Amino acid sequence: MNVWSIVVVILMLGVLVTIHELGHFWVASLLKIKAFEVSIFVGPRLVHWKRKGVDYSIRLIPLGAYVRFTDIDENGEAVVSDDPALLINQPRWKRLLVSLAGPFMNVVLGVLIFSALYWATGFTSLDLGVAPEGSQLYSQEYNVGDTITAVNGKRVYTYLDFYYMTDNSIPRTEKLTVSLKSAETGKKFDVVLNPELKTRPMLGITTYRTVDEKYHGWEILNVDENQNQGNPVLKVGDFLTHVDGKSVEDKDFSEFLETLGEGDTLKLTFIRNGEKIEKECVKTMITYSNDRGLRLLAYRVDSPKTVFRAFGYAAKIPMSVIILSAKSISDVFKGKEKVYNMVSGPVGVTTVVNDVVGDVDDDVGEKVYMLIVISGIISIGLTFTNLLPIPGLDGVQIILIVVEMVIGRRLSKKAENVINVVGFFLLIALVIFAFASDIIRILVG
Repeated sequence: MNVWSIVVVILMLGVLVTIHELGHFWVASLLKIKAFEVSIFVGPRLVHWKRKGVDYSIRLIPLGAYVRFTDIDENGEAVVSDDPALLINQPRWKRLLVSLAGPFMNVVLGVLIFSALYWATGFTSLDLGVAPEGSQLYSQEYNVGDTITAVNGKRVYTYLDFYYMTDNSIPRTEKLTVSLKSAETGKKFDVVLNPELKTRPMLGITTYRTVDEKYHGWEILNVDENQNQGNPVLKVGDFLTHVDGKSVEDKDFSEFLETLGEGDTLKLTFIRNGEKIEKECVKTMITYSNDRGLRLLAYRVDSPKTVFRAFGYAAKIPMSVIILSAKSISDVFKGKEKVYNMVSGPVGVTTVVNDVVGDVDDDVGEKVYMLIVISGIISIGLTFTNLLPIPGLDGVQIILIVVEMVIGRRLSKKAENVINVVGFFLLIALVIFAFASDIIRILVG
């Protein structure tokens, strides 16, 4: 594990948690609710000042932050007071807004991260580009620039959930209905993509649709767990260059694969961490289809119109994250996904960052880009994590306040204690499950 990966993760999570806590503080300040202390990071104080009765400090260890809304006596106990400016004595709607402010700020931060990224580097839209000749879309009635609105009747918001549905959720051998909005008339219409089925040896990989200029191969984005009879030869990040001596760059490569009906193995030539490797892979014949031909247009941000379009797509990223999370959970229950892939803890996050930082094939700019994307997704993910009804997270307070609103009074201390105890055991179980999931992913990866 690269030490810089650990440093990056600590700083990333520290900043995201700090913004979350400041969200609570900013909304409380707007509602004239008294705060006693605001601490950015934790540990020994580096800088300290006091303003308008609030004790501010910046601390040494970037592992989080906190806001204190209660006074503390000499014994470290919370001081009970009927001061109307205290959070505990506020109307329920104000307390609810303060509790929701932290998760809301993580959504806002995630959207701002993606907006800034898109403004600087451009963005991928849901507008259709030119379909390659021979693809399923090629013979359909559509125009370049028409916007994809749904796939098989399910709305798509950004390229994230679009690619998930077309590359992972819906088999390529199945018919696909794409709903479009005309760029010329604004009218909505559907195109039906019917696959042409053939057989060939299974490579079991998902790749970028272009050949890498450095290695003259396909960069591997995903590897089917059934490749090589359940013992995959290729890994994510490899560059496949040849199959049985045939270059993937050759125009007749697809036709070549169709001729490989005899023999027990394939000889795969690939690049891993800059090193050329040749390995044999047990041949498994599969049914496949021709390319769907769905290409998305990317735009540079160079006008007021593209500025707003980029922000619009960034604002939809949270919806894509919700959809992908829901589909992942659904796939676990359907047996399509391993249960340990549903949750990721600090080790998992660090592993992902380490893969980015340690990738010898990406330059600094590409690594920074991916780290920004990861931070944006984690920020949005923290929103939903913090809404869980677990002690220490905002979900518990939100549920308690909502229950108060429904029954018209505070819950008894006994009821609150029961909720906190149950939530505590849920927290411990979640932490154990997250760490176990991270370790299993490392071992099986």
